[in-house]
Amino acid sequence: MNTTMKYFLSLSVLLYLVSCGNEGKPIGYDGDTHGRGQATILIEESFKPLFDTSIYTFESQYAHADVVPYYKAEGDIINDFFANKAKTICISRDFTEQEKAELLKKNVEVRSDRIAFDAVTLIVNPENPDSAMTVDRLKRIIMGKDTIWPGLKTKINVVYDQANSANFNYLRALVGEKNLPINIFAVKSNVEVINYVKKNKSALGVIGLNWISDQDDFDVLDFVKGLKVMSVAESPTKPFFKPYAGMIYTREYPLRREIWMINKAKKSGIHTGFVLFMIGEKGQTIIQKSALVPANAPVRLIQISTEQ
Repeated sequence: MNTTMKYFLSLSVLLYLVSCGNEGKPIGYDGDTHGRGQATILIEESFKPLFDTSIYTFESQYAHADVVPYYKAEGDIINDFFANKAKTICISRDFTEQEKAELLKKNVEVRSDRIAFDAVTLIVNPENPDSAMTVDRLKRIIMGKDTIWPGLKTKINVVYDQANSANFNYLRALVGEKNLPINIFAVKSNVEVINYVKKNKSALGVIGLNWISDQDDFDVLDFVKGLKVMSVAESPTKPFFKPYAGMIYTREYPLRREIWMINKAKKSGIHTGFVLFMIGEKGQTIIQKSALVPANAPVRLIQISTEQ
């Protein structure tokens, strides 16, 4: 890998968000109606660290608010939403036009808000000398066409969190296949992927960036120990990048994805209040501090030249 520049992303606290009022709250936000009551929200498990922090902050700000998260696989969350088992969800995409049309037939109005940009991250054991991956090679590995680590001379064991998760759906879309080959297998969570990679030097783990991105979180620092994050390039002729926020923002890191909140609750309730919190100044700042890319915040790129 020969990358000559790195980019760092910062959130300018001196600028206000387009979606915020003068006091840093989203326009139309009313603490009496948006910050009171109980809300159950279904959240893709890849985003658990971000939402643990966000919910804690929201409840600290509004004493009468109680947000109850359920962390599940993305496919299960979508099914629950359409079965009317949830009013507010967080997944890695917006609904398709077909899905929205299906909801309209039921007279269900949904509001979709992109809150952040995230990335799928590839992790390996530090004993694995291989530290870089192209998208084309990743596709071959997933399809079982490239099965041996060059340095280790052992079989590549691809592991992800669970079937129907955002990580699984990303891999499936990447190779254009409805079902993935049997050479990759699921455990139960991003945490179990991390632990498996730490114990198995032949493993290639696929996780959400959020699980290892926040270097100010002591739990995250414990996760990172015993892991190596791979650099990824679009092709062998392109430069390799790690999933830093700056590279996600500039689209140079190729395994980029989004975080969406979809809400069908009434506009005056706590469900909507929490969504407004996440797209407002405080929520966007939490996203930025988690080393993800805020969707609505003004950003500033700092370019630093490095020699490697």
